[in-house]
Order: sequence, then structure tokens, then C-alpha cells
Amino acid sequence: MPPRPSLPKRLLDRLRYMAFRALLAGLSVLPFSPRVRAFGWLTVHVIAPLAGYRRRVRRNLSMVWPDMGGAERQALTSRTLDNFGRTVMENFCHADLGRHLQGTALEGDGLATLEKARRDKRPVLFVSAHFGNHEVPRHLLAAQGDRIGGIYRPFTNPHFDDHYRRTLASVGGTVFVQGREGTVGFARYLQGGGWGILFYDLHQPRGDVLDFMGLPARTATSAAKLALKYDAALVPWFGIRQPDGLRFRAIIEAPIPPDDPVTMTRVLHARLEARIADHPEQWMWVHRRWKSHEKALRTGVPLLRD
Repeated sequence: MPPRPSLPKRLLDRLRYMAFRALLAGLSVLPFSPRVRAFGWLTVHVIAPLAGYRRRVRRNLSMVWPDMGGAERQALTSRTLDNFGRTVMENFCHADLGRHLQGTALEGDGLATLEKARRDKRPVLFVSAHFGNHEVPRHLLAAQGDRIGGIYRPFTNPHFDDHYRRTLASVGGTVFVQGREGTVGFARYLQGGGWGILFYDLHQPRGDVLDFMGLPARTATSAAKLALKYDAALVPWFGIRQPDGLRFRAIIEAPIPPDDPVTMTRVLHARLEARIADHPEQWMWVHRRWKSHEKALRTGVPLLRD
């Protein structure tokens, strides 16, 4: 059992959550679309500077695209943070998002794979990244009766964590908390023919070192391993925000062909890189995706690619 947080930390966590709930309550007087736009603006101009997110995005952009001009980097940083803020508001207001998405169609080359998996009662392992709004396809699949379980990384603040876990479960699917018990439960869920979702674009301290956006990044290959072990179709999805900032395209891509796990994960990286090339502001550059690479640069010890 992890150690109980100190009293000051518990109080600070509660105060932060209360402040966020108060902000949500204040914005709730607005219709959904203006509320989403407003929280995007607040994230760009208030929340991100205070939390250090703006600095982190600029650092990541400078590593990946060192030749990008300062003005362009600043503009891309703001657009990235606006998408981040909009996504947070949309996902915390999940019922409103579900209503907002009515009339949005699923599309893509992977839809035929899903139809066949339904007929054959075969497991499907969706894979995605924190891009656009990554929850949009889950909403649309749930609306047509599909249940999508998933493993998620808990928030360090337990109040945010409890809120978000209930949000995920309400969208349609079993929630498995990251860790040994959660991983075992998720594996059994797939083995029983369930449909699940994993995200592969976060730093994994013990992951394989694979290239992502031209830089070495520690990456989990667990999605490919699970798909191979349980004969699950490995299907990427993306919820791509449209130019008005409010509508989405929900893309179910063609499945990743079976191969060794590293090769399959490299294909996943290539799929995401193609999306980022088209819409660089929609990937969550807030993440410290290249944490091990940054450490290697500081220490002078190279990070060897697998």
C-alpha cells in the first residue's frame, strides 16, 4: 500500500480540486460550445503559464524542430494549449460532449474490422494517443452499444482521479487502474473477447527506446504484446478536432498487421507522426515524452535505441 500523503499535500489537493470545481460551476452557466472555448482561452492565458505547461511545450518543440522560428513556436504553443484546455473541459463535461457529438459519424478503413470482430466475438484492442480529443471515438462507439474498457494512469490528486475515473466508466466500459492488478484484469477482459483501449504516447520508464518524432523515446510495447497474445485486432483511433475548434472527425484506422511487438509499435509511431504532421497543435506536447532523452543530454550518457 502506498504511503499516505502528508496533511499539507492532502489539503492542497483538496483546495486545487475545489478551485477547479468552482471554475466548472462558474462556466456551467454558459452553453457547451462557449464553455469549451472559454476554458481553452483560460488554459492558454492563465492555467498553462502558472503550471509551467507553456515552458514545457516550447522545450519539446525546440527539441523536435530546433529550426522553428520563435514566433512560430509561440503561436504553435498557444494553439496546443488551447486544444489541451478544450479537451479537458469536454471530457470533464462528458454528458454534454456526448450530446454535442450526436450526428458525428465514425469513419475510416478499420470499420470493416470492427464489424467482423462483432460477428466473430473477437477481442479488439484500440490504440490511440493524446491527440485532438482522444475520447471522441469512445463516445461514438458507446452510443452504438459497444463497451470499451481501458487502463488509465491515475492522477496524483485523488479528488481529480476519482472524478475522472467515474467519468471514464460512465462513457461505457470497465476502468482498470494502471499497475499489476489492473494489467491482469485488463488481460482477462481481452481474453474474454472484450474491447479495450490503450494509449502508447506517454513516457514509459522501463520501455523500449524507439524513435518518435526523430528522437529516442522510452515506449511501451504492451499493446502489441497483448494483441498478439489474445489474437486481438490492434486498431488505432483518432478524434481529430476540426477548424471551428468544436466539431470532430472520428477516424478508425486500418488494423496494425501482426509482427513482432517492436515493429508493430514503430508502425503505431508512424501513424501518429502522420497525424501530427497534419495537425501539430493537436498532440499534447505538454507531456514529457522524451524524459530519458533529456536526462541523456544532461548527463552526456547516450540513450541507445533498441
